[in-house]
Parts: sequence; structure tokens; C-alpha cells
Amino acid sequence: MNSQSPVALVTGSGRGIGRAIALKLFEKGAAVVINDVGDAGPAEEVAGYIREKGGQSSVLLADVSKENEVTGLFESIISSYGRIDILVNNAGITRDQLLLRLSEEDWDRVLDINLKGAFLCTRAALRYMVKQRRGRIVNICSVVGQTGNAGQANYAAAKGGLIALTKTCAKEVATRGITVNAIAPGFIDTEMTRRLNDNIKQEVLKQIPAGQFGTTQDVAGAVAFFVSDDASYITGQVLRVDGGLVMA
Repeated sequence: MNSQSPVALVTGSGRGIGRAIALKLFEKGAAVVINDVGDAGPAEEVAGYIREKGGQSSVLLADVSKENEVTGLFESIISSYGRIDILVNNAGITRDQLLLRLSEEDWDRVLDINLKGAFLCTRAALRYMVKQRRGRIVNICSVVGQTGNAGQANYAAAKGGLIALTKTCAKEVATRGITVNAIAPGFIDTEMTRRLNDNIKQEVLKQIPAGQFGTTQDVAGAVAFFVSDDASYITGQVLRVDGGLVMA
């Protein structure tokens, strides 16, 4: 990105896909801010690993659905690093239930974290990126944001909204040297998919032409491409990382 280390924020990066993205960006030379909420232990482990390997990393806890915490998060980043070059909106939760049984509370919480959180972080990051006239924003969506999925009305709506936000934002800031793209993972080997019973796993695998679940590294590699100079003329796009599950 620049002669100096680019500064990256990965939300929800204490574990899973977010953790893999943070480590991949470190490998590519970025100083990485690890963000999570609640228990700081996993986030501190990621940052500690990066520092042990000679990189720059810090942990900033914040609930991305709360404007005041997001404002404080970015103020802390600018105070410590002086800039923000990369934002990966990865923080997300699920509260699965059939629509008829879905509570308003679970609808609101999923939309607040998965969609509103990305909006708040993107808006905060752009205040600095626009002045820098350079930046990379990557939103971690999901194939269900394009296809829908029974029992995930809230999650699919949030991820579909995030795709629309990606495209709109890309149009608004392209002339400022800022790209905004999305990655839509399919079934990735994480704690969430490991909790599925074997019968469900086998049914899912039958739908994936590649015949296997993806890895967190598959997603992290796609993020690394989008934030690289090789992708400087790519914006407003959704890249599916799903082993061929969705080909429309």
C-alpha cells in the first residue's frame, strides 16, 4: 500500500474468520488493530502472536453497533497510528429461527451488529480515508445474503443489506482513491459449522461442487487480494468464496 506499514482494522477478529484475516494482513505487512467485544482474551492472543513475530498490533474492544464506541475506536486508532488504511467489517452474529418464531429482539440484534455496525465503522473510517485520498474497505457478507436461507431471515437480510451498502459506498468514494468490496463466504470450517450434526454436513457437502468446506484462510486470501495494489481498479464487487455453491 505505502512505504510505511498500512494500518488495518479488522472487526470481530478475536477468532474464526476475523482472526485469519488479521494474521493474513500482518503477513502482508500491515499493522493490525484487533477488535472484539466482551472477553479480551482471544483478541489479546492474536495481537500477542503478531507482536511476537515482530509486527505491530493492538487490541481495542468496542461494540460496533454503538456509535459512541465506534467513534472512540477510530479516535484511538488515529491517536496511536496516525492513519487508517484498511477496514474489514467482519463482526457478525447469528440468531437463527424460523420467521414465524423470530423475536423482535433477535431481529434487531443481528441487524445492529451485522449491518448497522458495518455502517458505523465505514462512516467513521471514511472521515479519515477521504482526507488521505486512499483506502480499502472489505465487507464480509455471506452467500445467504444473495440466496436467502430458511431459518435465517435476520442474518440473510443483514448480509443482503451489507452487499447493497458495499455497492452504494463504492460509487460514492471511488473518485477519492477508496475501493469498497465484499466477500461472500459459503460454508467455511469454523466453530459454527463444526456444531452441525453429521447428517446436515453431508447434505451440505452434496451441494458444494468442490466437495469440501472452505477454510478461514480461503477467505483471508480473498481479503488480502482486495486490499492489495493488484485490486486498485476493482470496486463495488462481491466475490463468492464458496467452492462453487452459488454460480448464478
